[in-house]
Amino acid sequence: MQILWDLKEGIVKQVVDEFDDNKPAYTTVATVLTVLEKKGFVKHKKIGNTNLFSPAISKTEYTKVQFSSLLKNYFNGSFPKMATFFAKENNISINELEEMLKITENELDKENKQ
Repeated sequence: MQILWDLKEGIVKQVVDEFDDNKPAYTTVATVLTVLEKKGFVKHKKIGNTNLFSPAISKTEYTKVQFSSLLKNYFNGSFPKMATFFAKENNISINELEEMLKITENELDKENKQ
């Protein structure tokens, strides 16, 4: 998805060419793009015999879907469990957690005022 957002649109070969090292096989990228299209994340238009792919959703929308899925499927819908997991895995200090809480409170206050 990141490559498609960067390219705006591209054929499979262009997507493959954007990988740095260990480029995936053409057929692998084509399959992944097809799966992403079936999920509604990617769209394509036909140009002759070639499919020109582009993102169907924004990075923000995609992030929401992925995090919702992660929360539901791996943490049984519990945000505190997910936050605790990431805090432990990344050795986040109490001070950093308190800072995150303040930032979150400020963001929620902004949204409530709008």
